This record gives sequence, C-alpha cells and structure tokens, in this order.
Amino acid sequence: MKIRVAKKILEANDRIALLNRERFKKAGVFVVNIMSAPGAGKTSLLEKTISRINGKLRAGVIEGDIVGTEDAERLEKLGIPVVQINTQGACHLDANMISEVLDDLPLNDLDMLFIENVGNLVCPAEFNVGEDIKVMLLSITEGDDKPSKYPLMFKESSALILNKIDLAPYLDVNIERIKRDSLKINPELKIFEVSCKKEEGIDDWVSWVIDLRDKGMKR
Repeated sequence: MKIRVAKKILEANDRIALLNRERFKKAGVFVVNIMSAPGAGKTSLLEKTISRINGKLRAGVIEGDIVGTEDAERLEKLGIPVVQINTQGACHLDANMISEVLDDLPLNDLDMLFIENVGNLVCPAEFNVGEDIKVMLLSITEGDDKPSKYPLMFKESSALILNKIDLAPYLDVNIERIKRDSLKINPELKIFEVSCKKEEGIDDWVSWVIDLRDKGMKR
C-alpha cells in the first residue's frame, strides 16, 4: 500500500512538472535545479554564477528552505528577482510548490531560472519540478563516500560541482574516488572542481551552463 501511495504522489507531481516545463519553454527560460546537502554552498555558487552572467543573461531564483529568508536576501542584493518558498518541514521542493510561485516571477523577462532546492541528499532527486537540468553540489568536506550512499542524486544530475576544493590539502578525502564512483553511476556526468571562496573553477561551470542553455534554446 505504501508503494502505491508513493507512486501516485510521484505521478501527480510529474503531471504538474510537465505543465511547469511547458510554461518555462513558452517563456524561453532555461531552468536549473541545484541540489545539495545543507551547507555545501548552493547560495555561494549562485552568487558567483549570477554575478558572472549579469549583463549577458537575465536570471531569477526560486529559493527553497524549510524556514527562513536569509539566502533569498543575499541573492536579492544582486538585483535579480527572487521568490522564497518555505516548505515548513518538507525536505524538498515539488512541482506544485514551484507552480504556485511562478506568477510572482517575470518569466517572460528571464533567460535563466535557478531553483535552489532544500538542503537534502535524498528527496530533491526524486521530484521533477519542470527543470531542464538537475545539478548536484557536493562539498568535499562531506567525504568521499557520498556517491555510494546517495546514488540517485548522482544518477539524476547533469553536472556535479565539487565545492570547497581549496580545502583539499587539509582534508582526508579522496577526490579521485568521488569522481570515479560518480562516473560509474552516471557516465555522462560533467564534473567541475570549484572554490566559491577563492573563486576558482567558477568560470568553467558558468561557461558550460550558458552553452547548455544556448543549445537548449535552439532546439
């Protein structure tokens, strides 16, 4: 019975996600769903990313948190439209939550929309919200066993961003193991090593996602 209930929930979610996707496509918006554990650096990555694309592409953000608005306030300082979703306990954003806030965004005036999902390595990967791609952000401080423990996150993502790479000399973490195990799960996974603090590797990630957006819009 539990399996049937879960299946119905995901099917209903997917129907709404399809409607979201159609709306994004009509508006010409490329949507990136960023997932990670709490504290991995999603908001810092968005700050660096949006600072680089401002003036080239028009970006907006949907910010997902259980409670609070701190991250949304940080991103609003970049002069972009930001909408906050507080899930009040839910461990992920779903398609209906996204659908309910789309009228609060100037979709027709955006080129890219970033969704900062709730910090969690399990649930966000299970729910399609209408995005073009999912991106996983993994702080190397979390250890090198995460691909084996949370394989769905790696399987569902188009890119893996390894953040806080500047801390590698001070950690007992095998970065090559993370890459190897991640690619076993998803051979198509694009991997970037970045340091948001040192602003290393950000340009490669930004160039890749802009190029992907441009190719997607030409289809």
